[in-house]
Parts: sequence; C-alpha cells; structure tokens
Amino acid sequence: MKTINLLGATGSIGLQTLDIIRNHPASFRLSSFSAGRQEKAAEAIIREFKPKLVSVVEKETAERLQLSYPDVKVLYGKDGLEAVAVDGAADTLVNAVIGSVGLEPTLKAIEAGKNIAIANKETLVTAGHIVTEAAQKAGVELLPVDSEHSAIFQSLQGEKAKNISRLILTASGGSFRDRKREELQDVTVEETLNHPNWSMGAKITVDSATMMNKGLEVIEAHWLFNLPYEQIDVLLHRESIIHSMVEFHDRSVMAQLGSPDMRVPIQYALTWPDRLPLQGTKQLDLAEIGQLHFQKMDFGRYRMLHLAYEAGKTGGTMPAVMNAANEEAVAAFLDRKLSFLQIEEAVERAMENHTSIAAPDLGAILEADLQARATVRSLLR
Repeated sequence: MKTINLLGATGSIGLQTLDIIRNHPASFRLSSFSAGRQEKAAEAIIREFKPKLVSVVEKETAERLQLSYPDVKVLYGKDGLEAVAVDGAADTLVNAVIGSVGLEPTLKAIEAGKNIAIANKETLVTAGHIVTEAAQKAGVELLPVDSEHSAIFQSLQGEKAKNISRLILTASGGSFRDRKREELQDVTVEETLNHPNWSMGAKITVDSATMMNKGLEVIEAHWLFNLPYEQIDVLLHRESIIHSMVEFHDRSVMAQLGSPDMRVPIQYALTWPDRLPLQGTKQLDLAEIGQLHFQKMDFGRYRMLHLAYEAGKTGGTMPAVMNAANEEAVAAFLDRKLSFLQIEEAVERAMENHTSIAAPDLGAILEADLQARATVRSLLR
C-alpha cells in the first residue's frame, strides 16, 4: 500500500486524487493533506479519510478544526504546508496546489526522500534546475501528473533518451480557440472559464485560454525530460484525445491517447510502474469520434506561448518572473481589474523590466518573484 501526502486537496486535481484513493482502498491511504481556506471541505475529507495531519491557511480555521477533531493534528500557513509535505508516514507527495507556493514544500519533501507526483507547474517553471538536481541527489522520482507530461512519460517507457528527436505537446486551444485575436478585447470572465474539453480550476482555465498553461508545460517538459526548447513543439489538437507525442530519430512517433479525464494521469503517477483499473471513465471510441483535428500553433495569436518560450530560453530568474507576473495578472482579470488581453501586456512588461540572474539560488528566485508581482500591482494602480 502507498501512503499519500496531498497538497491542495480541495482543488480539481486534489479532489480527483481523493477519488482515486477512495476507489482503491487496498492500494492507497491518505496520511495528510492541505485544504487552503476550504474549511467545510477539509472537514468532509477528515471524516472520510481519517488523516493524522491537516494544514489550512488561517490560524483561526486551524483552531476550530483542532477543537472539532482532537485526534488530528491541525497546522496552518507555510509551516503547515511544509509539515504535510514531509509527513513521515507517506511514500509520495502529490503536489496539487496552484502557484509558486508549492515550490518550497516540494523541496522539503525531496529532502525527506518522498517521491513527487507533481501537478504544480510553477515548481519546475520557477526553479527547475534546483528541483531536478535535488531529486537526482536524493534518489527520488519526479512523476508527472499533467496529462501532457504523463503522455510523454508513458510513451518513453522502455525507450532510450538518446533516441528522442522531439516532444510534441498537444493543446486544446482553450475557450477562445475559434475566435480571432481582435475578437478577444472584451471577452468576459464567464466566457473565459467555459473550457470546451476539460473541467479545471479558474486559474488554469484562464491560462489555457491565453496559452500560458501550455507555455508553462513547455518549460516543465524541458526540465522533466532534459531536452532543449528547440526539441519541444506545441500542436493545436481540438479534441484532447492525443495527450502528447514523442518523435524518435528513426521518425517513429509514440503517442498516448484517452478520453479527457485527469484521473488517468493522476492514477498512473501513483501506480507507476504498474497500473490499476480506473472506474467511471469513458472508454475511448475512435469510431464514434470519427475525426481528429490538428493545426500548427500560431505564436502571434497566442502571444503568451511565445513569451514562455522566450523566458525558458533566457533561463535564470526569467521564468519565475514570467510565472509570478502571470499569477498576479490572472488574479486581477478574475477580479475584473484587467481585461483578457491586458494579462499578456502585464506579463510582457514584467519580463521587460527584469534582468535575468543566471543559475539563481532559491533566495534570488523568490526575490524575482516578489519584484514581478510588484510590477504588475503597480500597473493596476
């Protein structure tokens, strides 16, 4: 049986991780989790899974939960997140939080010898060189949870890295894939959150519409699979059936296909190198689908993807700046303080204002993150 620590239990990935644990009680047990500000959701998880450790954001919430559940240790804030990450009873940390807050707990978990099932893009985007080096030194696995990286990971099983020609990440195109750029000026938050294929959290859905989500995945792929950006391509694929592909130097292409269901890559990360049956997901019926569509990526239409490639190639602290600026800008858009296209303007401004530091330590990365956020907030004023 594998024992799981779960950061971000009340988000989309976290809830689906709980569903997998629920459906395989002989294979998985939840030891600890973080729940952000979702007090009622945290209570429901405590009652069902009976963990020994829980973390929330606010002290008052922690105190109320501690009174209600005296057999559970309840912590809060950054220290609580890190305590969940390193909880000694667990084999694997599932990092499903949103944003750069997931970086330091992941590093602590690696130091503690936990395998990392990583759904938190920002951890590798902001500090990929630190995280991958730490994982290699500790001898732990970085197991991808994103459907695209899981597809590549599955396609590479039994293959040699020296034979890879390129990686091909597929992208649905997001909520506005059928609109021209000039039609995006006045789109609403509600329109943006209406993704055609996937059910995801608000921030990731906005990132999918701007294509920043795919840009973050490109940088992640660079670190996960140790390939230069020139060997990582993005292809528009409306149906989200082919989740990504690997081309080898003999021109063979391996792809992983499946119905859009995030539980598939989550469960694979938890069961690797084995597999378990998955209940409740639709069996892929290509005859019913009939056609699959592909389109070359337009970097002018999706400018955020271009910015992500530029940040990745620049390296150093630039990806952290890009990511932090995007987090702030997306939050402002969801709060109706920026328009949709102003998200990319804010990110571009933050990147223009930053001089990248090569091979930064964690302190330099965190400082660059703070400066980028300050830049975006100054634009809002």
